[in-house]
Amino acid sequence: MTDIWTPLATSTLQLPHRLAMAPMTRSRAKPDGTPGDLAPLYYTQRAGLGLLITEGTQPSDDGQGYLATPGIYTDAHVAGWRTVTDAAHAAGARIFLQLMHVGRRAHPDNTPHHRQPVAPSAIAPGEDMFTLGGMRPIPEPRALTTTEVEQTVADFAHAAKRAIQAGADGVEIHGANGYLVHQFLATDANRRSDRYGGSMENRARFAIEVVRAVADAIGPERTAIRLSPGVPTGGIAEGAGNDDLYRYLATEFDTMGLAYLHLLFVRGEDPLLAALRERFRGTLVLNRPGRQRDRIGADVAAGLADVEALGVLALANPDLVERLKRGDAFNSVRPALFYAGGGAEGYTDYPTLDAG
Repeated sequence: MTDIWTPLATSTLQLPHRLAMAPMTRSRAKPDGTPGDLAPLYYTQRAGLGLLITEGTQPSDDGQGYLATPGIYTDAHVAGWRTVTDAAHAAGARIFLQLMHVGRRAHPDNTPHHRQPVAPSAIAPGEDMFTLGGMRPIPEPRALTTTEVEQTVADFAHAAKRAIQAGADGVEIHGANGYLVHQFLATDANRRSDRYGGSMENRARFAIEVVRAVADAIGPERTAIRLSPGVPTGGIAEGAGNDDLYRYLATEFDTMGLAYLHLLFVRGEDPLLAALRERFRGTLVLNRPGRQRDRIGADVAAGLADVEALGVLALANPDLVERLKRGDAFNSVRPALFYAGGGAEGYTDYPTLDAG
């Protein structure tokens, strides 16, 4: 039986075990979108997890929605990320940059060009966002033209090439959590009448085109995507109504030879998970938020996943792997500091066992 301590070896991933660090926005980038000065330390501290999936990184000015998130489309971005990937590699980890275009989940005050957010359709998510001026309602987005959708696909491919130039082992396309790719999938965010809207196949088209463009740019073995079937967030409440679409996507992605498919799954033992596992025969990474300690490794042992991605536990415990192996207690999490400031507090100051 495979357990989480069994090494994994694929054409892209040579991992010492079956645990990974899930992507987590930390809002500590510099004003120009370059990773902050402490980012190399932050990721290096967690290198024991083997596979590090970075915070969401915008592929363009339009892709930014939150304050102080990093980009990967300028020379400065590439240079900044190179310091992170070099440090992670020196510590023995593999690192995938997550490409995140937030779409309608943006506020003009937070973006470099201060323009109206863009989305599949002119439908606001109905939520507020933090800005330097405090919490403000997210405005109604502008619907992308068909030509602009095609350009956005190209933006993802360009960002992917820049990520490889920055030393990343690959990229993970963020197709989850109510952001742009997810918005195209969801009927409550996508009311388009062109080839990117309407039928299940049309709503899936953007995700498939982005994955294909990135795979063509950097190789499918360096390309991954994250999906969140039925996760209600960002004004999207698809429930089980899109299950057939996710089955369709898993089947399509299976033919591409991707590095992995990453699922954020919150629906317990819903049969959809097993169905997606059956359809996608490559490496499957599974993230179940709030996973209890005694359940870590259960999905790998059951054959539902090849790798389990851990989020908040990895954030608060730089030496998480060692703590799990030794049975030691976890650090207390400090949620108020998840996105706060640009310093070490709540970022790189979580203690390790060796530090007492």
